[in-house]
Amino acid sequence: MLHLLFLLSGCRVSRFIPENDYLLTGTSIKSEGGRVSKDELQAYMPQRPNSKWFSLVKVPLGIYCLSGSDSTKRFNRFLRRFGEAPVIYNRQHSMQACSNMQLSLKSQGYLYSEVYLHERPKRNRMKISYLIVPHERYYVRDFRLNVEDAALRLALDSLGYQPAMDKEVERENRIYSLNALEAERSRLYGLLVENGYYNFNKEYVHFRVDTTIGSRLADVEMVVRKAQNEADSTDLSHHRFSIGNISYEFLRDKSFLRPKVLRHATAISSGELYRESDMHETYARMSRLSAVMATNVSINQRTDGSDTLDVNISLTPNKPNSFSVDVEGTNSAGDLGAALSLTYQNRNLFHGSELFNIKLRGAFEAIRGLKGYADQNFIEYSIETGFTFPDFKFPFLRPSFRRNAQATTEINLSFDSQDRPEFHRRVLTGVLRYRWTRKNRQLQYRFDLLNIDYVFMPWISNTFREKYLSDPTNRNAILRYNYEDLFIMNWGCHFVYNSKPLGPTASNYGTDAYTIRLGIETAGNLLYGISSAADARKNADGRYTLFNIAYAQYAKFDFSFCKSFFINKNNSLALHAALGIAFPYGNSDVLPYEKRYFSGGANSVRGWSVRELGPGSFRGSDGHIDFINQTGDIKLDLNVEYRTHLFWKIDGAAFLDAGNIWTIRDYPEQPGGQFRFDRFWRQIALSYGMGLRLNFNYFIIRLDLGMKAINPAYTDARHHYPVIHPRLKRDLSFHFAVGMPF
Repeated sequence: MLHLLFLLSGCRVSRFIPENDYLLTGTSIKSEGGRVSKDELQAYMPQRPNSKWFSLVKVPLGIYCLSGSDSTKRFNRFLRRFGEAPVIYNRQHSMQACSNMQLSLKSQGYLYSEVYLHERPKRNRMKISYLIVPHERYYVRDFRLNVEDAALRLALDSLGYQPAMDKEVERENRIYSLNALEAERSRLYGLLVENGYYNFNKEYVHFRVDTTIGSRLADVEMVVRKAQNEADSTDLSHHRFSIGNISYEFLRDKSFLRPKVLRHATAISSGELYRESDMHETYARMSRLSAVMATNVSINQRTDGSDTLDVNISLTPNKPNSFSVDVEGTNSAGDLGAALSLTYQNRNLFHGSELFNIKLRGAFEAIRGLKGYADQNFIEYSIETGFTFPDFKFPFLRPSFRRNAQATTEINLSFDSQDRPEFHRRVLTGVLRYRWTRKNRQLQYRFDLLNIDYVFMPWISNTFREKYLSDPTNRNAILRYNYEDLFIMNWGCHFVYNSKPLGPTASNYGTDAYTIRLGIETAGNLLYGISSAADARKNADGRYTLFNIAYAQYAKFDFSFCKSFFINKNNSLALHAALGIAFPYGNSDVLPYEKRYFSGGANSVRGWSVRELGPGSFRGSDGHIDFINQTGDIKLDLNVEYRTHLFWKIDGAAFLDAGNIWTIRDYPEQPGGQFRFDRFWRQIALSYGMGLRLNFNYFIIRLDLGMKAINPAYTDARHHYPVIHPRLKRDLSFHFAVGMPF
């Protein structure tokens, strides 16, 4: 593979370079004294050499060079479309880059900076470098604020406004920078439009700078001009506006939403000061209503001379009903089947933008090769239904909290019936869930107030029971527990924090951001407390029951951290770490299967398939996947991924994954699986690999190839270190997924 890549990169490119021109092969920036950040100046380079895959090989250029000289041929056009044309050096563009870099340096306080271009031609190749000579930087000696409108000056004082540069005492922190001045202008503008000054704009703020005082010092005066009202008006003061009447206009459908819903989705209120962020928030809330297709907010200043703004909100309704049909084929270990799903949605069931959905699903699979079982197939049918309300449906909440939060209330019910040759299984689930966030959406919350799962096993075949559940030589506690009737009643809190704001006015330039996820879940405590207080009787296994069914009791904690580092527009580095711990106690000795952790797969350690790794040094039956036993109570994932743009909509990645799962207790059926501080680090699995991503912006299709590097399930060197002794059939895993792994 690498040989092919280097072969492509070495394809002859000279025939595509015009006579007396040069192929640009290298660019660099050098700073005298190292005082200037070169990364900030990279954006001013108009030309860069042809891109390299993983910063190593110019594969796109090689694909382009495989095309012939006849551009009318379809195949040649195809290669050129997916390849990358040679970058021909343009000296005029480079000279303009010098001027742009010099302007940028001046805006940073290097008023007498110089930028030189150095060219190094060799045959028909060209390397260039930019030499930055910044000279000395200028600092602010005196900063003055001059507000020409006396009333506005008093208002700024009452708002506690003080220019940031005024707060700095040390001269080293008072750098003369046009960027800092522009930031101060934006700060003042933001403060005023958030406190009623509807007509204020940045053009009212300008700066007077005197750099003739010597010693690399500058005096800066920040001037806020008087207002420029109508031509025939002598009033030059800046006015503070309040919200007057708020009206609603319905397009194509009269009053399709209840007034209470509209009021909650409107972030502005009559009588309050105008705030620009409230206008953006109103747009955001209206767009979240499933019944609304489009929103337009218009602001009208009254002509009676009062400082009042009337607001009109026009709404275009969405289609109330939708119906979809999905057909899918299944293949489980060679057993073929099919499934059919029917989904109905109503986006405005009670004229409150409530989203109602109901989904019916049926599946059939022909199962072959099961010995000792009646000739049956797998049949499944399920029904799911739910409501999503665009508000908190919860008593005792403060009105201010309801108003400031973007919230939804979800109520979901589902029933799933599975008939297999080995057993029949019924699962009934009910959820009451709340989601909410604030204006900038940096911190998102999810609270599962009530989550009930009732698992009922109406029939288990004698063969399955005797072989796996009743055989005294195979008393697998985890297996037996997951084929019993079970009741789970839990609640949980989940938090997601993004370091960059996600609101409508947020700036998300670059990818140097991080995300923290935290989840806490617990089950069975309330039921256990009631059972203990009532001195209820326990069953034969020593557990309390509800309706003669033992209920689960456990606590679960999940944490993950993901950070990306922006290298340039085509390359970034992503780091990810995740830790999960779940502990059964009280009424449970084993976690329910659905709550246990597994390792391997497209979003974990990608050298292993799903549920193929762990726990600890445990190895599945005869080295094969053991779905029940290859689960655990503790999970650790560590990932590093280098991401690069290749061509068109194709991105590439190289990754290194580490992690495993462990059990808290020492289960006999999982030898080597218990977590021990003195040995867990030796049981961390390691894998490496490469992947392709088909990036359509709104969704990503991902293909990853992972190879085992260190396998903790083995102790002999040949199997423990596959990175030294690789075997594709044994060590390679292929993953197909939608979305990024983290």
